[in-house]
Amino acid sequence: MTNFYWRQKLSGGKVTVVGGFLDATDYFDVFALASPWTGFLNFAFSTGTTTAFLPNDATLGIAAGAMLSETVYAIGGLTNAWSDPTVPFRGFETFGDGEYFKSIEIGMTPGNGRIKFDNTHVSFWHDDESTQAGTPGGWGLNLQYVRYLNEKWMPFLRAGYADEGGSLMESSVSAGFGYQPTGSPNLLGFAGNWGKPNESSWGEGLKDQYTFELFYRIQLAEQIAITPDVQLLLDAPNNPDHGSIWMYGLRARIAL
Repeated sequence: MTNFYWRQKLSGGKVTVVGGFLDATDYFDVFALASPWTGFLNFAFSTGTTTAFLPNDATLGIAAGAMLSETVYAIGGLTNAWSDPTVPFRGFETFGDGEYFKSIEIGMTPGNGRIKFDNTHVSFWHDDESTQAGTPGGWGLNLQYVRYLNEKWMPFLRAGYADEGGSLMESSVSAGFGYQPTGSPNLLGFAGNWGKPNESSWGEGLKDQYTFELFYRIQLAEQIAITPDVQLLLDAPNNPDHGSIWMYGLRARIAL
């Protein structure tokens, strides 16, 4: 299971509340090119920029978002730190254990419908020490600046910092762009990332990691897309014996 929740809109659509089994990446540090189904594949360019602890899918909890003005919004959530999508209803047994993932985000956007594409925000997260998830607990901040220019260019700058928390990186900065030619459904994406490994996750004495990714999503038909992808990792902390690692991929997606 990925999601199983109730969504309620209030105040003419300016407030949205969801409760049930959630995917935290649907509301926390949202970014249009973060989806591995349609955008970048590497976590360095995904939710949290590798500096945030994120629960697994189908985590039991509640989240809400509201437009505080025409351009300012807030989003917050509280869920289990631990979840297992293969046995999601066990979340009812563990929710009272006090092992939670909490987040709050404040941002600016030209309008409610453009939050994913055009916003500047700061997100704060905190996770409790979790026996179930095997994480030490911690907190962090994530920053984002993304603009959608002329309905085809999407430059972005994203950064994050973590104090413990079981994240992959302690500090991370990503920059890149998406480009969609006028009148074309295809999408080009390129980005680079610098990351300092989190010592609580990997240990001490590791080099900083650098990550680069290039993809081109080709929309063969309305429901069918293929995406060639190439990545370069320098000094990856989980493979210190190799200074550079090239990865090549081909993603196919059918959406009915």
